[in-house]
Amino acid sequence: MKDYVKLIDGLPWIVRLILAFPILDGIVYGIYRIAKGKLIAGIIWIFVGAAILWIIDIVTIVLNGKVTFLA
Repeated sequence: MKDYVKLIDGLPWIVRLILAFPILDGIVYGIYRIAKGKLIAGIIWIFVGAAILWIIDIVTIVLNGKVTFLA
């Protein structure tokens, strides 16, 4: 799982932003949160992140260059 975190962290900024779009965000960043040890946040993100919470990821990526909310 650490390899997955390194893979996502090593992606260019624009690719991380594209992965934060609806549906993809729930899967990619839900698993990312699980891999970082945030099991509950990751599971919630898989289901709710795909529909609503992707907006938070886009904002944090634009402001910080990476996902920071609950990660």
